[in-house]
Amino acid sequence: MTQAVLVTGGSGFVAGWCIVELLRRGYTVRTTLRNPAREPAVRAAVASVTDAGDALSFYAADLTADSGWDEAMAGCDFVLHVASPLGADGAKDPAALIAPALDGTLRVLRAATNAGVQRAVMTSAATAATPRLKGADSVSDETQWFDPEETIVGAYRISKRLAERAAWDFMQQQRGTAFTTILPGAVFGPILSAENMGSVQVIGRLLQGRVGGNPRLGFEVVDVRDLADVHIRAMTSPQSPGERFLATGEFLWMADISRVLREHLGDAARKVPTRALPDLVLRLVSLFDPGVRFLTPSLGRKHVHSTAKAQRVLGWQSRPATETLVDCAKSLIASKCV
Repeated sequence: MTQAVLVTGGSGFVAGWCIVELLRRGYTVRTTLRNPAREPAVRAAVASVTDAGDALSFYAADLTADSGWDEAMAGCDFVLHVASPLGADGAKDPAALIAPALDGTLRVLRAATNAGVQRAVMTSAATAATPRLKGADSVSDETQWFDPEETIVGAYRISKRLAERAAWDFMQQQRGTAFTTILPGAVFGPILSAENMGSVQVIGRLLQGRVGGNPRLGFEVVDVRDLADVHIRAMTSPQSPGERFLATGEFLWMADISRVLREHLGDAARKVPTRALPDLVLRLVSLFDPGVRFLTPSLGRKHVHSTAKAQRVLGWQSRPATETLVDCAKSLIASKCV
């Protein structure tokens, strides 16, 4: 019998690719949508790369409400909890991101354990395994946990940190459902839809010339396709229950990302900045823009995460960052998003 997997937040960037990869591997896939009216758009996005046939179904469920989750979860073998709020609202009101991420995660896991799901895999973030930003450059692995007293990292990162910690605390009291978390870096790669691009907007802004220069900020670039793959590996590996897995890629400064785009895209990258943006400029902007304020502690800081565990236990490997960035940019251009 074909195994059924529930993917939360089906309209999201990462969730979309998880759905695609699961369908390609023969699973029956269910996904949740906060707004059922988005089903045709999600179906079209998935259909752009694979034929879902009758193997994909949709359920109305919101991270902020109990209704719909038990129905969506009933009869599922696995759940990939990918959904999490991501948006500018958190800069003005942190609770707009933190509460749905934290409460929503517990809501999903409660429904999963009640339904007797075999295994739940949750998307966390590498920030949950990162030491204080005021420290020196460093390398960390899954044994590292964030400092709960650190509040300068922005609402989104705080929401991911608190949600993963709460998830482990909850699941340690449960029996029958195995649990694993995936901690990705900065997720780029080709988009399935222009409606929800997540972190890919960074590349879009560079191509549009909306960034006046390259600040001294760096990212561990991971491809969304590789991220979907590591979720499925964690879902099926007998060694993954009870484990955290970092899923990061090459560390690149913004200047490196801009250089890759200019070298591989020709005229399409003519607006990509070539000059450096002084730290002082970003700090001045942060005085008026809450969304920029949480970035300033990371200026000039290179913290990387080891993926040795994911490689050793799951056989996972991320592709070269150049391939990810170029494919990402080309998909944005093809979709007329830039």
